[in-house]
Amino acid sequence: MFCSVYKSTKKQGAYLYIEKKDDFTPVPKELMGMFGTPTMVMVVNLAGRTLASVDVEKVKTAIKEEGFFLQLPPPPENLLEKYKKDKAARKESE
Repeated sequence: MFCSVYKSTKKQGAYLYIEKKDDFTPVPKELMGMFGTPTMVMVVNLAGRTLASVDVEKVKTAIKEEGFFLQLPPPPENLLEKYKKDKAARKESE
């Protein structure tokens, strides 16, 4: 399965995978409004391939069922919570 990948101009790290190049008809208008003007990144063959940040099977399934797949960046790490957990772990090990 080939698909076209576009990056968002409004949300850093967001990518949109669609089956046909420049055919955004399956993508809801609200989503396109939040995504901004799509910038073409590449055309990729998903058959027998792994992707860096997302499960390729999820992408294939979403494209078949919904007509698109939206990849969002992971949420930012809460550094305060990480510090608290690390501090608690150090206290327990003492």
